[in-house]
Amino acid sequence: MSLSSALEQLAIYRANNVRASQETFEHASVILKSAQQLGDDGWAVLEQLFLASVDIGRLDVADRCLKQLSDKFRDSPRVDVLAGIRMEATESTDVVLQYYGQLLEADPANAAVWKRKISVLRRTGKIDKAVEELSELLDTFYTDVEGWLELADIYTTCNRYSAALQALSHALLLAPQNPFYVLQFAETAYTAGDLPLALKTFLVVVDMCERDLDSPADKPPAGISLRAWMGIKLSSRRLMVNSHPSPSNTVIPKNLHLIEELATERVLAAYSSKGRKPEGRDVVVRWVGVA
Repeated sequence: MSLSSALEQLAIYRANNVRASQETFEHASVILKSAQQLGDDGWAVLEQLFLASVDIGRLDVADRCLKQLSDKFRDSPRVDVLAGIRMEATESTDVVLQYYGQLLEADPANAAVWKRKISVLRRTGKIDKAVEELSELLDTFYTDVEGWLELADIYTTCNRYSAALQALSHALLLAPQNPFYVLQFAETAYTAGDLPLALKTFLVVVDMCERDLDSPADKPPAGISLRAWMGIKLSSRRLMVNSHPSPSNTVIPKNLHLIEELATERVLAAYSSKGRKPEGRDVVVRWVGVA
């Protein structure tokens, strides 16, 4: 692969936040020796190559990258984090946590170091300490959406779904236009047993994904939209069988049978060549608008 092609592909990975460790290693290794002559792009590539090398176990290459970065950017907090990641590959947990602790004592506002510390705590099973540290981090950096999602994920793995919903609600306040976060909230509400809240939120996801379509019935749902329709079907069917109470006091919509019928048609349409126009769509739209 030519140098220009390698740089172009690596830039695409960075722009899309794609790790692709093996591919990154192969592309970036081509320019390892000439990275210093490439300006800012060269240093960005070195960081990419360092992370990819750690991922695939090529610590010899990772050490070469880290040395060049350390020589160029002395006392850089970003390089300090990379050094910590390198330590995580070979050093004990206590040594790594002590290193991150020292960095935080010197700079308590270094969120990147804080997150690495939390990652180590969670990975080693120190969940309570990880939650404590993450909660303190979010008290300091409230607008960190990824932090709230991480906290929700920790709570979910511990079967603390109500706490996960609270964490996700903060993420939705900060990024209300992201349908993936709304879907995660809906699925968590379903798992928590708050079916009215789950149904309402699944409907919001559908509205977000299909509001720009001239005729949604003519286009079978896919991806996140299909998952939302499946959630609508499951939630409405269970509510038709048993009117589950809502811990969030969410109102159960009327005409559940029409909503369930529409969801069934939309799900079936996704697995067939064509589907007929659902008559219940207006019911869904009206309920999303007023609930």
